[in-house]
Amino acid sequence: MKYCTNCLQPDTRPNTKFTAEGLCPACDYFGRLQHVDWQERYDILQDLLTAFPRKQGQHFDCIIGVSGGKDSTRQALWVRDKLGLRPLLACLSYPPEQVTQRGVDNISNLIELGFDVVLSAPAPGTWKNLMRASFDRFTNWAKSTELALFSSVPQLAIRYGISLILWGENPGLQLGDLKTLGRTGYDGNNLRYMNTLSGAASDWMLEAGVQRQDLIAYQYPSPEQFDAHGLQIVYLGWFLGDWSLANNGMYSVASGLQLREDSVANTGDLLGITSLDEDWVTLNQMIKYYKFGFGRVTDYANEEIRLGRMTRNRGIDLVEKYDDACSDEYIDSFCAYIGISKARFREQVDSAINRDLFTIDAAGAVRRKYKVGVGL
Repeated sequence: MKYCTNCLQPDTRPNTKFTAEGLCPACDYFGRLQHVDWQERYDILQDLLTAFPRKQGQHFDCIIGVSGGKDSTRQALWVRDKLGLRPLLACLSYPPEQVTQRGVDNISNLIELGFDVVLSAPAPGTWKNLMRASFDRFTNWAKSTELALFSSVPQLAIRYGISLILWGENPGLQLGDLKTLGRTGYDGNNLRYMNTLSGAASDWMLEAGVQRQDLIAYQYPSPEQFDAHGLQIVYLGWFLGDWSLANNGMYSVASGLQLREDSVANTGDLLGITSLDEDWVTLNQMIKYYKFGFGRVTDYANEEIRLGRMTRNRGIDLVEKYDDACSDEYIDSFCAYIGISKARFREQVDSAINRDLFTIDAAGAVRRKYKVGVGL
């Protein structure tokens, strides 16, 4: 395990590769951003948009996947108010046991801001069964829900005859998931290869007892379907020089976004601005930490270090303290939802802990073998 020489990204992130100088892909990309002509990128976007004129009889210019959170709220406002487009906002709705009131209010805020929003809601029984199967098989309850979440936008684009899909950050450049890189910095049609989407709705879902006809919501359209319908995903983050967690949060709060009020010790959310529509993602961030040696705080700290707003040493302190943060309340509600005991949850999580990176002591506490910022 090695760390980026600039930030706190370890080389254990799936699908990543450091430069010869020891920089992670995100830091390498950020360094190159300092020489970007942002007006030129804006002009590129304007030229790009001319290739996707509104079709006759069509009410919308593009489609944007939204949760009501900081990124999607900023995108929707920028696309409408800066680019002058009429976007259709697509939201995949969680079951009542999962969605937060804050998340419902933030979607309502987008509607009150004057946007057209279409909601899709996969069958709740299938959703729950697949969540349990995802947790049992991959120790990742979101394996199935991520497929539904990401699939819903291109599915709706096809249904509404909209060719242009606008997305937020480029996970290849801005996070380091290199398999998602496309032909250009804004080409998002390889988003299907993102680590969390690897492996389509397939045999393991059928083995969970779900019928094939019930898996439509979990089917990401194929490259052939993308071509047949002329779909193009464009990463808006590539065109915005001030795209960041904090900046997107500030822009969106000014337009009515409700933030998280829970403590960092319960969530690992340093600013209270991430995954506002549900709380169980906190469990997945904790599990991600046990699998790969980094969690949500690492992602926050890395961005702040690149922007020069946090020292690496301060980032190390925060990562050591909070990177595995997860409230017992969230664990309890998740276990109740999928129908397992807390002991069964812990047994499953312990089985997925990366023993190259961690040990479990006699009291059951997970201990790092590595030193944050140094590695092994």
